[in-house]
Amino acid sequence: MEFVVITGLSGAGKTSALHALEDIGFYCVDNLPSKLLNTFYNLCETSTDDSMKRIAVVIDARGGTKLNDFYSDLTEFKQQRKSFTLIFLDASEEVLVRRFKETRRRHPLADAVPDNSVESAILLESSYLEPFKKIADYSINTSNVTTKLLKERVTQFFLGSNEKSLILTFMSFGFKYGSPNDCDSIIDVRCLPNPYYIPELKDKTGNDSDVRDYVFNSDDTKEFLKNLLGFFDCAVPLYVKEGKVELVVGVGCTGGKHRSVAIAEHLKKYFSQKGYRASVYHRDINK
Repeated sequence: MEFVVITGLSGAGKTSALHALEDIGFYCVDNLPSKLLNTFYNLCETSTDDSMKRIAVVIDARGGTKLNDFYSDLTEFKQQRKSFTLIFLDASEEVLVRRFKETRRRHPLADAVPDNSVESAILLESSYLEPFKKIADYSINTSNVTTKLLKERVTQFFLGSNEKSLILTFMSFGFKYGSPNDCDSIIDVRCLPNPYYIPELKDKTGNDSDVRDYVFNSDDTKEFLKNLLGFFDCAVPLYVKEGKVELVVGVGCTGGKHRSVAIAEHLKKYFSQKGYRASVYHRDINK
């Protein structure tokens, strides 16, 4: 049986993640009381209904300030050696506030803070949920992630067995727009030849063949890639050996349109050909 628990900050995309799992055949339950987690798990485990063998549940702050109880329940759940996957969804305070104001929704913990504000409720919820982030199998920061990409990433976690279980995500970005905060490592490619200063390439991206040719035909880039791929060829199997399930690698250049895009695409193609589940996301390509 596959059993998935989704939690995280309100407004971070838990419903979208749940819908993604429902689309690939999971039986989904939203807003399950944490006290029912163990009972529900046992019912699913003993059920003879095949549709109850892939389960996903959301447990979050809609249960009020009982999130401390949820952590105790989940800890006890793990101690009983229950097999499950924990997904934690996060986002920056600024993004969460904007999402609540756009949807005109009330934060579920608004009544638990003196000023009833979204900002204070988010801070309270973050303090309650911080321990879950540390024990999650997958932690996704959705601040700069579209709903479509979030669904793709969540779906990819459960597409089926793969002898190389590590999921590799390569994210291109521009340092001028800030470094992403959900990467396991960041590669700075600002040292490579910059197509931005070539008039006919300036308005193109790293997905265009002439931009890629300009970047990859450089001896500096060839040497850089040789060493970079050598590092990942050594490190990635070690991550697999340690049981890591997802590795998010940021690839940054100045604006996030040329060099970082080309290198991220190259890394995605390289590891896909080696049999890994690899994806690419270009955060700033349209800015």
